[in-house]
Amino acid sequence: MTSLLAALFLAHVLADYVFQSAWMVEEKAKSETLFLHFLIVLGTAMVTTGQLADPWIYLLALTHVIIDSIKAKVAEDGITAYAVDQAAHLATIGAIALLAPDLYVTGLWASAPTWVAHAMLLVAGLIYTTRAGGFAVGKLMQRFGDSPFAPSSSDTDDRHGASLPNGGFWIGVLERGLIFLLLIGHMPAGIGFLVAAKSVLRFEATQDAKKAEWVIIGTLASFGWAIAITIGVIALRDTLPPLEIMRPTP
Repeated sequence: MTSLLAALFLAHVLADYVFQSAWMVEEKAKSETLFLHFLIVLGTAMVTTGQLADPWIYLLALTHVIIDSIKAKVAEDGITAYAVDQAAHLATIGAIALLAPDLYVTGLWASAPTWVAHAMLLVAGLIYTTRAGGFAVGKLMQRFGDSPFAPSSSDTDDRHGASLPNGGFWIGVLERGLIFLLLIGHMPAGIGFLVAAKSVLRFEATQDAKKAEWVIIGTLASFGWAIAITIGVIALRDTLPPLEIMRPTP
């Protein structure tokens, strides 16, 4: 069952954070957009589980878009709605794994070596840590207004010292990705060096109290997300079948 969890988790991550474009998110309330997203969820689940016609896969995709539809029509765009939405998707994955535990072992990947399931989990974990974490932190920071690092109208003629375009986005992706790799590689001490390096580099920019608080909240949220998701990935990885490169011949 744990291999199935890894496969379904990867399908969810690919559907929501790789193959779902920005305009699809903005137009999620429209039926045609939901149907397209349904096809994407269905396709990714088919590929990762190796099941092409099993009704459980269709039920998974249908449930996914129902959750998205409810969120788009009822909930406000904030961290609470985002957290509830992701919890609902992950709960659906867990329910499908409990109700149909043989989906993976009876699919096209049945004869694959166990490293495939391990790879699926690690790829999904890395994407979820970096991409999903970026949305989570961004929605959390919306509560505190616009970024104090955004250039003001008086900076129109002189942008010296202004933030790089998408600089914060890439800093977040890199720091969460590094935390994921450090924990997976059993090098948690490296996180301390990462915190120290960011503190030193941000020191000059955080002399202002508002900027300092913004950086602290965002950094702690980003680090907290990355650590929590990676711990979950490691716990699931430890329940997967022992790693093997090739299936032994009978």
